[in-house]
Amino acid sequence: MTKYLKLLSLIIIFTVTIYYCIDIIQYKYNLMDIEDYDPISTLKVDENIITRSKYPFIDVHNHQFDMPLKDLTQLVQEMDSLNMAFMVNLSGFRGIYFDKSIQNINENYPNRFGLFINIDFEKIDDKDFGNNNTELIRNAVRDGAMGLKIYKSLGLDDKDKYGNRIKINDPRLKPIWEICGELNIPVLIHSGEPESFWKPKDKLNERWLELKQKPGRYRDPNKNPSFEEVLSEQHDMFRENQNTTFINAHLGWMGNDLDRLSEHLDNNDNVITEIGAVLAELGRQPRRARKFMIDYQDRILFGKDSYNMSEYYTYFRVLETDDEYFDYYRKRHGNWKIYGLKLPDSTLKKIYYKNALNLFPRLKENNIFNHLNE
Repeated sequence: MTKYLKLLSLIIIFTVTIYYCIDIIQYKYNLMDIEDYDPISTLKVDENIITRSKYPFIDVHNHQFDMPLKDLTQLVQEMDSLNMAFMVNLSGFRGIYFDKSIQNINENYPNRFGLFINIDFEKIDDKDFGNNNTELIRNAVRDGAMGLKIYKSLGLDDKDKYGNRIKINDPRLKPIWEICGELNIPVLIHSGEPESFWKPKDKLNERWLELKQKPGRYRDPNKNPSFEEVLSEQHDMFRENQNTTFINAHLGWMGNDLDRLSEHLDNNDNVITEIGAVLAELGRQPRRARKFMIDYQDRILFGKDSYNMSEYYTYFRVLETDDEYFDYYRKRHGNWKIYGLKLPDSTLKKIYYKNALNLFPRLKENNIFNHLNE
């Protein structure tokens, strides 16, 4: 035993020595990984940290994967502190998972949470695919579902039984979009990825850090449909289903080209969008983004995506203040500084809650939201 303790001590001493030597070498030769570089700005400008939104808001893009068994009390307390009036959990899935999630909501906080249904596209070759899924959606809406969420796997990874990629505008999916239009529920659809994920992983790629930390997000052009091909399929599907309302998630991955996104919205009256996980795109172009948010204030929803309480503070700061040159909360999403848009109160109210109230009749009819509809 003593022998092993001595060996362990030697290993620890050796390891500490190696790290110490590395630190000395790094300091002496000014070596540093970009992931470690986190300078403190010397710029002296206003700093307004906002931990509670100016107006109550409805988060239409959230994921609570443990909803069937989750004790919602702590989450509701956090929502109250943020001024979040209502959260839409897009990860409702189907079957027993969906049933248990709805039950948890209804028994505890029916006026604070909503749920979207999800379907399995890889069963597209089943003879009754269309009928089965229209019935699934119809029953889910009857039981309380507020919409249908489409994950990015459709158009990128989902395959039919022959191994062929299922295109977003595949005609076999037509019954899915039609039943959502008939039932007057929106389809929140995430198609594609940031365009940089298709580009070479080199020094010219502004999302290089994310591809280094999350290598599975790289889309090899030799193995995947192109960025433009995926968007083209999605936009074609929108045009072919005018009676259905679509929420094009993440600014449709056009947040870096707001002229293109503006044209997209102009050409598709049945499409709206949301800002989940793309705040860094808006924050780096404050003048253009502010104009876009005001021009299209009736077509934009508040969304966050993954839940982290403190990250909402950055959303509030971008939307409500004119602060300059501050950090986005996730370096790999935007390795740049961002700026506040200081949106007018009338625009803020629409993005925070009014547009969502108009989209979801259930919320508008619910007495608890009467005070929001001012």
